[in-house]
Amino acid sequence: MKENVKNCIRYIRSITDFVPKIGLILGSGLGDYGEKIQVEAEIPYADIPGFPVSTAPGHRGRFLMGYVEDVPVICMQGRLHYYEGYSMEQVLMPVRVMRGLGADILFLTNAAGGIRPSFYPGDLVVIYDHISLFGVNPLIGPNDDEDGVRFPDMTKVYDRKLCEIIAKAGLKHDIYIQSGVYMQLTGPSFETPAEIRLCRTLGADLVGMSTVPEAIAGRHLGMRVCAISLVTNLAAGISPAPLSSEEVNEMGRQAAPLFTSVVTTAISMMKDI
Repeated sequence: MKENVKNCIRYIRSITDFVPKIGLILGSGLGDYGEKIQVEAEIPYADIPGFPVSTAPGHRGRFLMGYVEDVPVICMQGRLHYYEGYSMEQVLMPVRVMRGLGADILFLTNAAGGIRPSFYPGDLVVIYDHISLFGVNPLIGPNDDEDGVRFPDMTKVYDRKLCEIIAKAGLKHDIYIQSGVYMQLTGPSFETPAEIRLCRTLGADLVGMSTVPEAIAGRHLGMRVCAISLVTNLAAGISPAPLSSEEVNEMGRQAAPLFTSVVTTAISMMKDI
């Protein structure tokens, strides 16, 4: 896999010498943010030798390299999920590629189901911790000491300074951004009401099918990590309505102006840290 990552980086470097500061991964329904980037290079995943192609609805499947408020960013417009049938190593290839290209901040976004009673569809929530007891740890297997230590500390996966910046970015737009604990389950089926009750008992405020492996891998690679969730629906059993991916993507479209404002301001505030 390490050689595959190197090959991907060589291919991208044959197209552009752009060096990003921030690696931005866009979640379900949030892909239109890519249109706000002053693009220097656009590289479809399918063109990169050995690189997986995203298959989830609403994920365009390309890297965008360019500027957000003069900050150099590589944007993953469409992430890879374990439920698509990829190995965990394949899911993490984009993070390793972005790090290899120069990114030292990993900015994750996702669509999530709200568990905490104070969360409503359309809310933005900064993730300050996560629970991943039911997924596959992305670091299982031989460790490469050049990437990071065998047993990386996860006491502070999400960089506190970056979390504060996201919260302050919201206030600049009169948006109060709540904070919460995100729990990842593998998907692709939505959770049952009983599973959501278990998540709540264990301390989760949000539930989704991504983000945690990328966050763990980013920390292992020495990146500063932050993450923001868009609550697209109330989790199973909290709302009587059935859940669907269409609902997730529609809420993403509705929240696009709010999301765009906060993420753009947050990235601009990360320029000199």
